[in-house]
Amino acid sequence: MQAPAGSQLQDPDAGWSLPAWTYGDPDFFAAEVQRIFRPSWQIVCHQSDIPNPGDYHTLDTLGESIIVLRGEDGVIRAFANVCRHRGARLADGPSGCARNFVCPYHAWTYDLSGALTGVPNRATYTMAPAAHGLAPVDLDQFQGFLFIRLADDGGPTIAQMMAPYLAEIAPYRFDDLRSIGRMTLRPRAVNWKNIGDNYSDGLHITIAHPGLKRLMGKDYGVEASEHVDRMWGPIHDRPSTNLSERAYQALLPSEPHLPPERQRLWTYFKLWPNMAFDIYPDQIDFMQWLPVSPTQTLIREIAYAIPDDRREMRAARYLNWRINRQVNAEDAALVERVQQGMASHSFTVGPLSEDEVALRHFNSRVRTLIPQARQHRAPSPGWSRP
Repeated sequence: MQAPAGSQLQDPDAGWSLPAWTYGDPDFFAAEVQRIFRPSWQIVCHQSDIPNPGDYHTLDTLGESIIVLRGEDGVIRAFANVCRHRGARLADGPSGCARNFVCPYHAWTYDLSGALTGVPNRATYTMAPAAHGLAPVDLDQFQGFLFIRLADDGGPTIAQMMAPYLAEIAPYRFDDLRSIGRMTLRPRAVNWKNIGDNYSDGLHITIAHPGLKRLMGKDYGVEASEHVDRMWGPIHDRPSTNLSERAYQALLPSEPHLPPERQRLWTYFKLWPNMAFDIYPDQIDFMQWLPVSPTQTLIREIAYAIPDDRREMRAARYLNWRINRQVNAEDAALVERVQQGMASHSFTVGPLSEDEVALRHFNSRVRTLIPQARQHRAPSPGWSRP
């Protein structure tokens, strides 16, 4: 277990969890939206999901709808999915393809570069069309994956966040990935932090996930860098007693683009504050837990892979899905129990093991951004308002 050098030296509360009240308090959630989420990158899709001019994907988060699209010039851009006339939403659904975007309210029209190109009764307006194109949104591209952020606070790019691990992920050829399934949306009646805490928690693996214990034994590692947590576990050769797991061990084929030490290694990267890449030899998933309210979160995930039509690879990917479906069900039950327990007046903060390096680092970062998180009981209502 490794933590970033010096990450907790100045945090007197480093050995404690965040207080329970921060996992359901409306004022704390409002502070998180402004100080954590609006300045943070959020994954939308992969560039292969919008291969042609006019192809787009949308992301709805924090009351905003963002559209990421490929223009006629091949350039990918991001805009607020909002007409500049009366604020009507332009594009519906999670994805699509359009030659232009026509507002269904008053037919204002925008081209694929975001420029305003059509206004009915144009002569009755005094505005300049060039100043009323779609509102641009910050866009970052990292090895084929596309990210947006609502506010620029000068923070790092995704490549800068992932800098400690760029050499490690290079063999996986992120740029060449293609989706192999559909986007899955899973609502959870829990605070977003409980999902992220559970994702980076290495201590529960051998207790709450018997399948992962059968596959990895006790060889599960966790470390934290400044912006990214890394978890990993090797798939053992000893046959599992579970049919799906044993079949996965037997059928998982070698990947020519991966070095020997990564042929049977599962690796997980959690990016601040609420995204993750699950990297397997056979596929790569992204997972994102979007905050909806203090006690509601939407998990968004999809699988990608290098195109491979081998029968054993198709079987391995199906078995991977079966194994991780069970893990997801176990995690869902765990975080619900924690959310319920945090409602008890008897619980304020809990002690953290020195091995819980990812939780310690995450909590210290939240306390730095929102100092009220050091208080064991909630402040008086309204403290987060300016």
